[in-house]
Amino acid sequence: MAYEDDNFIDTTKMVWNYSFFCKEDIILFQKGKLFYGHEKFGSHYLNLLNEHGYYFSVWAPNATNVCVIGEFNGWKNNLHPLFVRLDNSGIWEGFIPRIPDGTLYKYQIMGFEGVETFKADPYGNFCEKRPNTASITTSLYYNWGDDDWMQKRKLHNALNAPWSVYEVHLGSWMRPKKDDPNLFNTYDEITDRLVPYVKAMGYTHVEFMPVTEYPYDGSWGYQCTGFFAATSRYGNPQQLMNLINEFHKNDIGVILDWVPSHFPADAHGLYMFDGTHTYEYSDMRKGFHKDWNSYIFNYDRAEVRSFLLSSAHFWLKHYHIDGLRVDAVNSIIRLDFSRAVGEWLPNEKGGNDNEEAISFLQDFNAMVYKEFDAVQTIAEEASDWAGITKPISKDGFGFGMKWMMGWMHDSFTYFKKQWKDRKTAQNDFTFSMMYYYDEKFMLPLSHDEVVHGKSPMIYKMPGYEYEKFANLRLLYSCMYIHPGAKINFMGNEFAQTNEWDYDSELQWELLQFEAHNGMQECVRKLNHLYKEEQALHELQFDKKGFAWENIENQEEGIVVCRRMAKDRKRDVVALINLSNVPKKDWMVTLKGKLAWKQIFNSDDKAYWGSGNYDNQAIDIKIVDKKKKLIEIKLNISALSVILIQ
Repeated sequence: MAYEDDNFIDTTKMVWNYSFFCKEDIILFQKGKLFYGHEKFGSHYLNLLNEHGYYFSVWAPNATNVCVIGEFNGWKNNLHPLFVRLDNSGIWEGFIPRIPDGTLYKYQIMGFEGVETFKADPYGNFCEKRPNTASITTSLYYNWGDDDWMQKRKLHNALNAPWSVYEVHLGSWMRPKKDDPNLFNTYDEITDRLVPYVKAMGYTHVEFMPVTEYPYDGSWGYQCTGFFAATSRYGNPQQLMNLINEFHKNDIGVILDWVPSHFPADAHGLYMFDGTHTYEYSDMRKGFHKDWNSYIFNYDRAEVRSFLLSSAHFWLKHYHIDGLRVDAVNSIIRLDFSRAVGEWLPNEKGGNDNEEAISFLQDFNAMVYKEFDAVQTIAEEASDWAGITKPISKDGFGFGMKWMMGWMHDSFTYFKKQWKDRKTAQNDFTFSMMYYYDEKFMLPLSHDEVVHGKSPMIYKMPGYEYEKFANLRLLYSCMYIHPGAKINFMGNEFAQTNEWDYDSELQWELLQFEAHNGMQECVRKLNHLYKEEQALHELQFDKKGFAWENIENQEEGIVVCRRMAKDRKRDVVALINLSNVPKKDWMVTLKGKLAWKQIFNSDDKAYWGSGNYDNQAIDIKIVDKKKKLIEIKLNISALSVILIQ
């Protein structure tokens, strides 16, 4: 069926001719510039000529017929056919009266060469709980109460503000029954438990591993089929909005993992949508991820770019998301990602960069920062590809931040060593500052580092039990001393002893033991120090914010560095003992103010440290009062950090 006039209505039909689209919408859609597609495509409630119902629209350019099937027509084929536009847009649409909220539906698509598919709505806002796969008509209305946050989030989300991010998998943070993989807390129950915990721990932001709808629990959300739908595992869209609203009311930002890199081959999803490679590249040298057994978006197709831009816009607008962490950027921009010679298709210049994908990411960042004040985009990008956080105007990608995978790998390489081997490996500890200012970095200790045999954080550390905990407190302390934003995965904060298991919950029972309770308290203190001390965050992306004071004591294992504030009286100096030998009366020469006090000691008894060495009364000797040069003596426990100010 087809029609020529926009908004034409024929009330004698079961499906009325009606359109949401104007000419400009179609032009933008076909140029890959339509970022508000969620307002046009999908299912939308209407009161049309005093008839209540839903308008449907879907892009299926190679279809010969598209019908809506669902509960309302007994899932019978061909009863409610949509109308195809005559402008070669490939859009099918129509209004079906008397369909209520909460109606299950799919698209029956007769596609290329008679291939029939039954698909969930690509722009649908709610889905059946897995293993069922239908879309559900729903309203996205929610009475937000976060006006105060939205007005001031520019301050919270600025790059000179503290960014201590708690990465969370909502399904396994806490469960009603620890080992029941089919029973989850609802969004409301998560709100009651998670929000006060994150606030008490002092985190500034929380990052949700993907909550965009996905069919398989074991993908952790990274094999997405509903790019506009909050997963129904934990409840409905309004309940997720309420969770975000409560975080905002407690001055905590919310970051969403967003996956524009690939999608699975589930029959109800995007793959072969209208019998052809509609959303994915048709050449599998570009279109298939063999590692993930999934399909790669065709970034060269304008309508696909509009789809992805609209997905990003949707979450930022309708869910008040404060930042998008873009997954697997390296796989998006490299044609040879995880491919052997001969398995990938070079670009027209013979290179390995996917030029249309890079262009898409630039469009994505340009759109986000233009349309939304005070949000950030964060790239999970593991290579040394240049310009990820540089402005688009300077041939960069335009991201706000990038995960600093090099720091993470070097830190693990160093901290896994016994002290005798650290003496000659100090470069692993200090090297990150050689390239730190190349990008705007976020330091990650993410879920990927505590799964698949990589061991939990505590068992990456060498030594007997006490030394393992001391080393882990040392690593966390060094993370907060290092410039840049921070992200730590749930369970790391109290030294979980098992690898993360998406089918269970965290080992909360460990908090009955002093060692784990102390680790949690150490992280809580570091979070609060990071927020309270200007030196630890306000110049974290500025070369004026960090300096080595002394890195010449490899044999002794003592490293001294300074974090600077705009008000230099607020500078913080860190004395780091990387050895397993305590240092008594260690002499440090400093320039600046003449009086210093200890503000943190990772060996404090409150953190399950020894408490043997404290520096409440610091011995200070003035060397040159005019030059503000002093010598101080400090006692430093083995495997510990002292912060003075």
